[in-house]
Amino acid sequence: MNISQVAEKTGLSSKAIRFYEEKGLITTPSRSLNGYRTYNSRNIEELTLLRQARLVGFTLEECKELLALFHNADRRSADVKARTLEKVADIDNHIAELTKMRERLMELVELCPGDNGADCPIIDSFTGCCKKD
Repeated sequence: MNISQVAEKTGLSSKAIRFYEEKGLITTPSRSLNGYRTYNSRNIEELTLLRQARLVGFTLEECKELLALFHNADRRSADVKARTLEKVADIDNHIAELTKMRERLMELVELCPGDNGADCPIIDSFTGCCKKD
């Protein structure tokens, strides 16, 4: 399969496929006589794993670990599950941080008159200023 066929099959761009290859995340595809990359089913599986893992928030380093597990015939599903639960915990922490940020922003919005005046508690809060009398 050539890169455009692989891109269509995996939902990745040709640029992303070449990027993953350059980073050493996928098995190096063979080359045809004219120098074009030729991808096999193993490459497709690796690229599909990368796409799916990235869609749910795994970093490149985490994807590398998942690919190592994918290639390890002696892997334990418990290891894959543990890595996935770590990602869930990371996401939960990120959600908590985002929730706090949202709450703080909403507090500031409530303080701001939102009128045509220059006085703005949001700007004052961001700059560390307080209202001057």
